[in-house]
Amino acid sequence: MNAKAALDPIETASRDEISALQLERLKWSVKHAYDNVDHYKNSFDEAGVHPDDIQSLSDLPKFPLSRKKHIRDNYPFGMFAVPKEQVIRVHASSGTTGNPTVVGYTRKDIDTWSDLVARSLRAAGAHSGQIAHIAFGYGLRTNAFGLHYGAEKLGCMVIPMSGGQAEKQLQLINDFKPDIVMVTPSYMLSLGDMLKRNGIDPRDTSIKIGIHGAEPWTYAMRDEIEQLFGIDALDIYGLSEVMGPGVACECVEDKDGLHIWEDHFYPEIIDPETEEVLPDGEQGELVLTSLTKEALPVIRFRTRDLTRLMPGTARSMRRMERVGGRSDDMLIIRGRNVFPSQIEEVILQDKRLSPHYSLEVTRHDRMENLTVLAEVRPDAGGFGETFRQEISADLARRIKLSVGFSVNTKVLPVDEIERSMGRVKRIIDLREAD
Repeated sequence: MNAKAALDPIETASRDEISALQLERLKWSVKHAYDNVDHYKNSFDEAGVHPDDIQSLSDLPKFPLSRKKHIRDNYPFGMFAVPKEQVIRVHASSGTTGNPTVVGYTRKDIDTWSDLVARSLRAAGAHSGQIAHIAFGYGLRTNAFGLHYGAEKLGCMVIPMSGGQAEKQLQLINDFKPDIVMVTPSYMLSLGDMLKRNGIDPRDTSIKIGIHGAEPWTYAMRDEIEQLFGIDALDIYGLSEVMGPGVACECVEDKDGLHIWEDHFYPEIIDPETEEVLPDGEQGELVLTSLTKEALPVIRFRTRDLTRLMPGTARSMRRMERVGGRSDDMLIIRGRNVFPSQIEEVILQDKRLSPHYSLEVTRHDRMENLTVLAEVRPDAGGFGETFRQEISADLARRIKLSVGFSVNTKVLPVDEIERSMGRVKRIIDLREAD
């Protein structure tokens, strides 16, 4: 079958057709939220706006922004817009910083989610009859279940491996021979390292496609994964409050940004400080409004993810640039702003260094200091202390050129950086311990 013939008609619709559908669905979603969720009724009334004020897409910025805090404050089910009897699934965050954010799904919501993940996987090059190995953790988080149901909807055989259990991961990859692996990009690199330690060239596995998300990753890391495994590595985007994975995905035809499924989500970019809406093409914080969700509609939800909107290419719908970081992940070191992804790009430019790293932040005499911990590759050509010191000095110089201030660097021996068994933690904040 021709690839284009398999697309949903809306994927190649005109901009006018997409906008008309968005407006129709936006009117419904805003009214649905106002009529059924006390938080939205109160915040809209306080801001002096009403669902009837939505006459065009340009009217949406009149409405107040919503945040993760609002879902936490209404724990557990206060943001649901349907009776609990209509909710067939809940997911939730870990709740490590307070109440978990609890999200619910009606039967129609689950069907929509499955359809959009299937659409995303197809855009990434997957097709019916393939085998999909899911190494995201199953549980209250949305990643594994969303990908699971979408892969089944596409017609794939699903291996619900979940996270961890490294040796079992390798056994199933070797025995079941999956075509697709779905996991965080950092864990994909860890799997590659484990394969090599077991005498297996990652390029000799059956894997053809990697679907990666749940953490920011750079184009340099994509190149690293693709060269390591000889595959296409695609970025998928989502967050539980908005739906889960499948809000946007890269297309294998171009890999030049993630197409947002605009028939179900309306994107905006705002200045994270002023909350002013920015035009397409400008960098800022992504804000999403759900257009079809029943159980938990979100109106102008601040994602904290930093990106920009670009015109469509392989699909008519607009693209978002790969998330370069989160506004709450930004480090301020001696008055300078820096994101982990900036450090990652510099590290991956040096083929003597592995893609595994961590950042330690300390404070001494009221001054923040950043130490970048990296490690040499097994094939770097040297392992002694002098060799690592030479690389460390070179890394410090290149990071200063990139970020504009000096950092401490330390290059460790092979395998000294703790490996991710799921979602990687790059920043080690030691300031409280000072």
